Amino acid sequence: MPSFDIASKVDLQTLDNAINVVKKEITNRFDFKNSHVVIELNKKDYKVMLEADSDMKLEQIQDVILSRGVKQGIDANAFDFSKESYPSGKVVKKEVSVKNGLQQEDSKKIVKAIKDSGLKVQAAIMDNIIRVTAKKIDDLQDVIALCRNGNFGLPLQYENMKS
Repeated sequence: MPSFDIASKVDLQTLDNAINVVKKEITNRFDFKNSHVVIELNKKDYKVMLEADSDMKLEQIQDVILSRGVKQGIDANAFDFSKESYPSGKVVKKEVSVKNGLQQEDSKKIVKAIKDSGLKVQAAIMDNIIRVTAKKIDDLQDVIALCRNGNFGLPLQYENMKS
């Protein structure tokens, strides 16, 4: 019986490379000369800590992170910029989390969308992946198209296709 897995993961080495490229670009930019900028990646928690002189510079750093991440192959939905920046002395700090793995509520949304579509497939949540099985590969391809158009706000990967 054909099957595949829906996962949401970010490669740690790719993320580390993207953050290093961002650090290098920011230090070489003219508008950041003689200004306080700190960009740190917490590899264990998948969080990027940002520090800058002002909110404007912080937003410029976020734009560079987004563009360099996409160039490195990281989905733009992987970065969660929703947390507000907060002042800390003379600098402004912000914590950017990187979505890694499917949360339970996200998995339930995806499975519900698959079941509501009326396709003849079975979707099962297994830890941080969703296993989808069907009798025909065409149905699995329809599920992939449904998930791509579903706009779940997550970087989804489709892997382990077996026929």
